[in-house]
Amino acid sequence: MTEPGAKSPAPESGSRVWLAFAGCSAIWGSTFLVISLGNDALAPVWASAVRLVLASVLLLVWCLAARIPLPRGAALKAALIFGVLNFGLNMPLLYWGEKRAPSGLSAVMFSTTPLTTALLARFFGMESLSPRKILGALIALSGVCLLFSDSLHGVLSASGLAAVFAAAVAAAIGATLYKRGPRQSSVAANAVACAVGAVFAFAGSFALRESHALPLTVAALLPLLYLTVAGSLGAFVLFTWLVARWPVSRASYIGVVVPLIAMTLGSVVRHEPFTATIGAGSALVIAGLVTGMGGAKTAH
Repeated sequence: MTEPGAKSPAPESGSRVWLAFAGCSAIWGSTFLVISLGNDALAPVWASAVRLVLASVLLLVWCLAARIPLPRGAALKAALIFGVLNFGLNMPLLYWGEKRAPSGLSAVMFSTTPLTTALLARFFGMESLSPRKILGALIALSGVCLLFSDSLHGVLSASGLAAVFAAAVAAAIGATLYKRGPRQSSVAANAVACAVGAVFAFAGSFALRESHALPLTVAALLPLLYLTVAGSLGAFVLFTWLVARWPVSRASYIGVVVPLIAMTLGSVVRHEPFTATIGAGSALVIAGLVTGMGGAKTAH
């Protein structure tokens, strides 16, 4: 495991990492809308639990077919922590939050992840923290505050925004701690992580006394299948692969691209509200991310 202050492996360059970055951005840009559509047919936390079970089974089959060993020791610990934070907490919170907040705006709130990740990476001695990143964080934070101000006038749900923001923080912590662990198979790590996350999601769903209807309709099944295959088997595997090869704060800048895609899809498909305050707040968040982006130097 990488210790604070230790020198990390040199980040990779070339087309593979950029293709992984682009693939994650495209998939996650669409999943915010698909989660919102799926929430029309299934209870939110229950839907996340079912998705995680399906994803875990499929990833385990992938491991067996490709003879990929499951993580052990320090790698297993990293995968378990990743599962608790990125699937057990992040995913149910995101699903629940999107039941109350527009999908495009949820993506904007989630795009604060790079800044949180940069602060965490500095705290753990993994990467440097430049004045530019600090400025970017302050600009983005002002945008988040502006977005929350619309909830005071009843335009937006404060609880929904808070849930999505908490999901983003959990995801940032999970990605950072995963990066601190040893490099391992992203498929095997996600197989374990999804299984652990499913336990937490099921517990949350029953605690909330949600409906536990099976996804037997087209409206329930299609979003579930897309989120499982494209989201869990596609984007999350790509992301953990990318995190192992890039500075974690740089990889998390997927969050800059995702809200642009998600807000466009949400506006076109679901005709989600877009007030002047939402536009200004979203612009500040994205401006903050762009300001803080770049450099992402690994600490020595």
